[in-house]
Amino acid sequence: MNPCPCGNYGDPVKACVCSESTVSRYQRRISGPMLDRIDIFVEVPRVDYEKLASLKPAEASSQVRERVNRARQLQTERFAGRQAGANAGMSPADVRDFCQGVIDEQARAFLKLATNQLTLSARAFHRILKVARTIADLAGSEALTSTHVAEAVQYRQRTRAV
Repeated sequence: MNPCPCGNYGDPVKACVCSESTVSRYQRRISGPMLDRIDIFVEVPRVDYEKLASLKPAEASSQVRERVNRARQLQTERFAGRQAGANAGMSPADVRDFCQGVIDEQARAFLKLATNQLTLSARAFHRILKVARTIADLAGSEALTSTHVAEAVQYRQRTRAV
């Protein structure tokens, strides 16, 4: 969704023409419990001309596909004989076994800090761990590290100060 009705709130180049109350009202249109059920929020900022016109090749789709296929294979093996088929379908017991059971101490401390400072619900806590597990799978890591958890936390919805 756009950050405001005109779509420019927070844009460093184009000014937002919406009032603060309009932005606030617009952002409250989707309830907190509904937003809590979304795993990943990604802001897509304006792309600079230099990046658009760059001749530097991006990562090849075949490389990305191979990394995703390896992660999916890990998940298939991990959940053999279980109800979940992928990380997104993990039950709380699966999260305990495959996320909380393999998280390193630095990541655990970071997750505790994030949970307290962001006042995460139980649902959000589990969703962060599921996303962190997927990030670790894409990196080929069995353990969840603070890097994986920090990236997963960054994908949570951030409330905007209006």
